[in-house]
Amino acid sequence: MRKRSMLAALAAMALVTSAGPTFAQQTIRVGWTIPAEESKYWMMKRPTEFPDLGKTYNVEWTQFQGTAPMTQALAAGALDCATQAPLSLANGVVGGGLKAYIVAQHVYEKPGGFSVYWAVKDDSPIKTIADLKGKTVGISVIGGGTQGPFNMLLKQAGLDPAKDIKLVEVGFAVSEDALRQGRVDAVNMNQPFAARAEAKGGTRKLFSLSEAMPNIVHILEACRADFVDKNPELVKAYVRDITTGMKKALANRDETLKVVSEVMKAPVAVIDTYLLKDNDFGRDPVAAPNFPAIQKMLDIYAETGMLPKLDVAQFKHPTIVAPIQ
Repeated sequence: MRKRSMLAALAAMALVTSAGPTFAQQTIRVGWTIPAEESKYWMMKRPTEFPDLGKTYNVEWTQFQGTAPMTQALAAGALDCATQAPLSLANGVVGGGLKAYIVAQHVYEKPGGFSVYWAVKDDSPIKTIADLKGKTVGISVIGGGTQGPFNMLLKQAGLDPAKDIKLVEVGFAVSEDALRQGRVDAVNMNQPFAARAEAKGGTRKLFSLSEAMPNIVHILEACRADFVDKNPELVKAYVRDITTGMKKALANRDETLKVVSEVMKAPVAVIDTYLLKDNDFGRDPVAAPNFPAIQKMLDIYAETGMLPKLDVAQFKHPTIVAPIQ
């Protein structure tokens, strides 16, 4: 499925028309997904708020279902920058020879805030993680950012993630329907879809990722190292706009609600129940990556045998990293 999605995405990208020869060398191919990329959503939906965007450089936006397919696209040279999870990015380095810089950060799990969780039906006999043995479990993308702590929780409960459950891909947008219709026994929930499901009732939280890994950095922005090294000023302009986009998203919540609604095709009333509130993810006010937290995640993945030992320093460019004013 991931391979087909990847091929379809690359085919779609091939059909994208550039802005013309004047801007051919000043266009960044960017991958994005849903949810929690408000700075990029602002750039997509309110481009006139960014003086350089569409003038000194352009962006070709391509939507993906999750971070793992974008890692493949980066490694293949089909994208220049993209949303990444630490695990996806690290897997690209280890398995795909990807060299990349982390240039910004989108969201992380703050204490007391929202944590991605797995839900079951209210009347489900599944009461603990151990009860998932032999069950069909949905995850947004196999190999994506949520799978690392998910696997850790299963192992802690005595389950082998590769043998004891049937893991299937279920995008966040359809996770609620998949659970209610019985296509899966448990499924991951993210905002705004979690808020929508909770409002309807009939589901309950089984476990959340924060139980395995507090203060998770969920998604960050990464760019191919060769692209950055060849186009430093171009990438600086992009990171400057990511920084500006985060500031705008946090400073004007009412407009951000509209922007996110336009992107997600979800009612403002639903998004308003969580976005930029205490029950949402955390955001650095200037989109600065938390490299120590990312290193801690890489260390945990190494300790559990999911990755070899990696040093986050390899992902840090000396100057091209948010905030860029």
